[in-house]
Amino acid sequence: MTTFWGPDFEELRALDPEVADGLLTELDRQRSKLQLIASENFASPAVLAAQGSVLTNKYAEGYPGRRYYGGCGEAVDPIEQLAIDRAKALFGAEHANVQPHSGASANLAAFLAVLEPGDPILAMSLPHGGHLSHGMKLNLSGRWFDVASYGVREDTHLIDMDEVRAKALAHRPKLIIAGWSAYQHHLDFAAFRAIADEVGAVLLCDASHFVGLVAGGAHPSPVPYCDIVTFTTHKALRGPRGAMILCKEEWAKEIDRAVFPGSQGGPLEHVIAAKAVALKEADTPEFRAYAQRIVDDASALADGLVERGYRVISGGTETHLLLADVTTKGATGAEAEARCDAAGIVLNKNAIPFDPLPPAKASGIRVGTPCVATQGMGTGEMATVADLIDRAITGTDDDRTAVRGEVGELVGRFPVYPRPTD
Repeated sequence: MTTFWGPDFEELRALDPEVADGLLTELDRQRSKLQLIASENFASPAVLAAQGSVLTNKYAEGYPGRRYYGGCGEAVDPIEQLAIDRAKALFGAEHANVQPHSGASANLAAFLAVLEPGDPILAMSLPHGGHLSHGMKLNLSGRWFDVASYGVREDTHLIDMDEVRAKALAHRPKLIIAGWSAYQHHLDFAAFRAIADEVGAVLLCDASHFVGLVAGGAHPSPVPYCDIVTFTTHKALRGPRGAMILCKEEWAKEIDRAVFPGSQGGPLEHVIAAKAVALKEADTPEFRAYAQRIVDDASALADGLVERGYRVISGGTETHLLLADVTTKGATGAEAEARCDAAGIVLNKNAIPFDPLPPAKASGIRVGTPCVATQGMGTGEMATVADLIDRAITGTDDDRTAVRGEVGELVGRFPVYPRPTD
């Protein structure tokens, strides 16, 4: 039997015990706390194995069959082509680039492919749920381009497509971005497509947060409507940290040139191998059941918080996350995050639309269900989770100590990366 040369934790522990101890500390944190960060997940052992492989040793600038380094034809090219083919098949895309290192890198490449500095773009406002790479003033997207923003209605907290159209007609963007980092509902991709066509804009969807739901059939797909779709691979898709770009064939050459050599050098082939594994995992009945569980869990958790007196933004969720106003409980988002962390519950403070508080304090929390759905928790457990969150935010230090014990019992029944005795 051939011995695979891969990660050797005992060798790491002997060589660098400080780093080894840090890894074990993080493993214990992931196992022992309730992980509710909307943009996080637990990659499978197979994904971790591919990422921690000897492919990390190989330079492979270029694309399969068109490399600037030798030694790629035997393994690197076939694996990257496998990832490309799987992405195209899973999402019904005409073209896929699997090399972007991050979501921001993927967006940068898309901008480079279709825009010139100073060109007008239209994207969702960051305070209303957009992403910093969609035009935040301190981000290169906001510094290089003429950005106009659309937001949500104050009465419904939903995107008003009439406002999007009016701003598109006034701003005449060359690129319209549909996508978000803190919004709870499906986007009307057909309406975005119609507006883009009316003003002659390219339509890009940043599907980072919900692409795993798309893969699992639990969310409408942007691919049929959008010229370009960017997304990260480590959120609901449950792959390694990285990103991909899907596009219509007419944009394929521009996208590939914008990734390499336009904005990146050598691709991370060990990460691309892990992306290929994640795409295979996503094309299974088990993944589709998991994707639906994410959505069901988020809806049940929202209902549980509403029952306990929280104002859930827009009244509920159709996706994997929710925003809840915690000021009704006498706390800021920052205070709620710290109190929950003390109780073993990991989530993040988040601004809510029309938030009177600065982002460092915020009025809300963002709560997501990809991790707990991966662990197998269902809607019944979400009622318990809502109660634990409420007691952590509103209770005393003693209450939080008690909650932490209950969190340990809950995650112990749904272990992640089980110990040999589990």
